[in-house]
Amino acid sequence: MSTNSDLYLYELASGRTLNITEGMMGYDEDPIFSPDGRYLAWTSMETAGYEADRPRLMVLDTRTNDRWELTEGWKYEAKNPQWAADSKSLFFLSSTDFTYQIYQVTLEPRHIRRITQGLHDYTKILVAGNQLVATRVSMTQPPEVYLVDAASGQARALSQATAEVWNNILPARVERRTVKTTDGKDMNVWLVLPPDFDARKKYPALLYCQGGPQSALSQSFSFRWNFHLMASQGYVVVAPCRRGMPGGPEGQDWNAAISRDWGGQAMRDLLSAADAAAREPFIDADRMGAVGASFGGYSVFWLAGNHQKRFKAFIAHCGMFNTISWYGTTEELFFANHDLGGPYWERPNDPAWTTFSPHTYAQNWDTPILIFHNELDFRVPLSEGLQAFQAAQLRGVPSRLVVFPDEGHWMTKAQNSIMWQREFFAWLDRYLKPKSSGN
Repeated sequence: MSTNSDLYLYELASGRTLNITEGMMGYDEDPIFSPDGRYLAWTSMETAGYEADRPRLMVLDTRTNDRWELTEGWKYEAKNPQWAADSKSLFFLSSTDFTYQIYQVTLEPRHIRRITQGLHDYTKILVAGNQLVATRVSMTQPPEVYLVDAASGQARALSQATAEVWNNILPARVERRTVKTTDGKDMNVWLVLPPDFDARKKYPALLYCQGGPQSALSQSFSFRWNFHLMASQGYVVVAPCRRGMPGGPEGQDWNAAISRDWGGQAMRDLLSAADAAAREPFIDADRMGAVGASFGGYSVFWLAGNHQKRFKAFIAHCGMFNTISWYGTTEELFFANHDLGGPYWERPNDPAWTTFSPHTYAQNWDTPILIFHNELDFRVPLSEGLQAFQAAQLRGVPSRLVVFPDEGHWMTKAQNSIMWQREFFAWLDRYLKPKSSGN
């Protein structure tokens, strides 16, 4: 029911336990002592029950018991804090421009500077003297280990764990687009182009709907939703950083905008991205699909009833179909309470339970849809997928339900993942690559 976690110090000599985060009501995580033993740093969220709140960088002086926020006034998140060797500053990761980069913040005077640049994500960092050892990925590159100069940000690869296989694979191409939203904002959209991309040709496209709903859509490399694999099958991937994602120029405000507005501006953002993609000369507007998992699956279900013939195929994985039934069955109730505003019986006419619930548009469903769901998913229980499939069947919509009995909210088993990918592309190829197209 809550995200309130605390950090404790235990004194070996006295046996006394001290709660150093008393009164701090959100997540408190990732504690790390400075090399000289004087300071303790950690990340902290301010709001109880809000799992996507901005992670702040906190510091405790163990000599004085003074506690303060080191990133106060900074509108972005701070993750994976690591002390510099001299105990005078910390390195951390943050999503800005929708990529995760390395930053440094000094204690006195307090100053934040960006160390790294580039179209990639740093995912973990460790301090090694005046240098950093870090893992780095991108949408087209699996994780590798790099040595990063803390002063200049220059990086040198230390590992080549994936080189033997990856060097024999033609790389996809990732481009940024900026799309104007219906409320006049600039939205970052990733385009992932096929390895043999030819701008003179027409390609089918996939609108990728991110989950979370407040998960970053950065330069991560996923073994589940792998954009490189999608592009290698001849699809242009359109991945919009819609309302609700960390890393935008508005900082936490962009991230928080989706709460209690699931079926509002975030859905309009997705449609804006789809419309902009359809205007690209190399995208076939008559061969577009939409895919996503979790909140991305919710998005697919919502779009299925509101897309006005934009899409020819849908794929939803472990998505919410009926917000009322989902509220009554999910194990992560603190999240539902925060993002939907509390129990449905207290506000039965609220959009969260009416116009924002995909099931209220099932009468409009007319587009082929593949539904994946996992039987051990307690976050979005199987009943959501069953309801959606039954609605599609009763509507006479071409539909298929694939259930994995031994998976939770995510696909984690190798053989299941292979089957998932085969089903995924077979469905897309059937509806977005008709034989007459020559693809």
